[in-house]
Amino acid sequence: MREYLLTLCVTAAVTYLLTGPVRKFAIVAGAMPEIRARDVHREPTPRLGGIAMFFGLCAGLLVADHLTNLSEVFESSNEPRALLSGAALIWLIGVLDDKFEIDALIKLGGQMIAAGVMVVQGLTILWIPVPGVGNVALTQWQGTLLTVALVVITINAVNFVDGLDGLAAGTVCIAAAAFFMYAYRIWYSYGIEAAAPATLFAAILMGMCLGFLPHNMHPARIFMGDSGSMLIGLVLAAGAISVTGQVDPDAMRLFSGSERNTVHQMVPVYIPLLMPLTIIAIPAADLILAIVRRTWRGQSPFAADRGHLHHRLLEIGHSHSRAVLIMYFFSALIAFGALAFSVNAASMWIVLGVVFLSAIGLVLLLLPRFTPRAPRWAEHFVPPRYRRRKAAAEAGPAVAADEVEDERVPVAAGVSGVNGATAVGPRSRAR
Repeated sequence: MREYLLTLCVTAAVTYLLTGPVRKFAIVAGAMPEIRARDVHREPTPRLGGIAMFFGLCAGLLVADHLTNLSEVFESSNEPRALLSGAALIWLIGVLDDKFEIDALIKLGGQMIAAGVMVVQGLTILWIPVPGVGNVALTQWQGTLLTVALVVITINAVNFVDGLDGLAAGTVCIAAAAFFMYAYRIWYSYGIEAAAPATLFAAILMGMCLGFLPHNMHPARIFMGDSGSMLIGLVLAAGAISVTGQVDPDAMRLFSGSERNTVHQMVPVYIPLLMPLTIIAIPAADLILAIVRRTWRGQSPFAADRGHLHHRLLEIGHSHSRAVLIMYFFSALIAFGALAFSVNAASMWIVLGVVFLSAIGLVLLLLPRFTPRAPRWAEHFVPPRYRRRKAAAEAGPAVAADEVEDERVPVAAGVSGVNGATAVGPRSRAR
């Protein structure tokens, strides 16, 4: 565990320290697109944050290769090298897109090629555990198609959710934390070495996100851009692919007792099928809804709009920071809920806990519709928006201006700013 934590800290430190210089480089290089009508931010903000994240990934892999226990992962498996090759390719495509705006179909082709590069080097799904059937071996073509599909879906899901300051990095960090705990338990508790690469990938991914978040929280000073969102999406998919189909039920010694107990004990075997879906549940839901919404209107699935989940949270009255925190909450609820089921699927307390937290999440979603009013004796100690209408009216036009949301007026490119969020879709080329 100490070596994983060291790798995480080194990755986070390198990413954090390099993000500042990368921001200055992005400004000089002109990677600051103009504000579009669908954007949430008000001022042009530099992109290319994925450059710092990629070097953080390289630093994490380099440190892990020189540690006593983690070096065995590089000796017994080619998966870290496969990840680095695919990550370098997808990162390069993202950098070019952040600067020159690549066509969406070309990006999709690059994503498939990056997934194919990882498959050629051994990072692929070999078999899948099916409840009631057991392990089903996949042919080479079946494994390749399933791997490429999982990589492409995960990359685009993360890319779609990257619409508010700190949203994509925080959501992926939460998912990586849940996946790290799951993979570490499979590796350490059951002694299955095949789960070690996935554990390493999750630790490095957490470091990349944690190192970038201080620069990306609202108001953001830099965006990760496609070079960052596609990169962390690929690393997230690589961890899921690495552990899916690698868990041997016989090695876990789960077949004991009655048939009912065996079904409950076999849950950790089937979790690899569900965990890749749960850790991207929110981004995947946003992706599916966006495709349905756009095709229903007769538009291209790649056409950008303001109908994403985070946009809807802003429309119903949530502030920027609260919308991000709500997305964090539901991502953590789904990911750690699946993790809890993998530990003890028979516990009713887990079900009750998930239901209770879901109810809290629904209440949080409805909060903007109910504006609390402070008692008269406390009106001088709370912001004007929480005072009674009479008191607000007496306060004059300043209060009214405080209650009215500021209109977002686009600012021409070339003006330095710190606000913003990355919106998915074609971007105006910076002048």
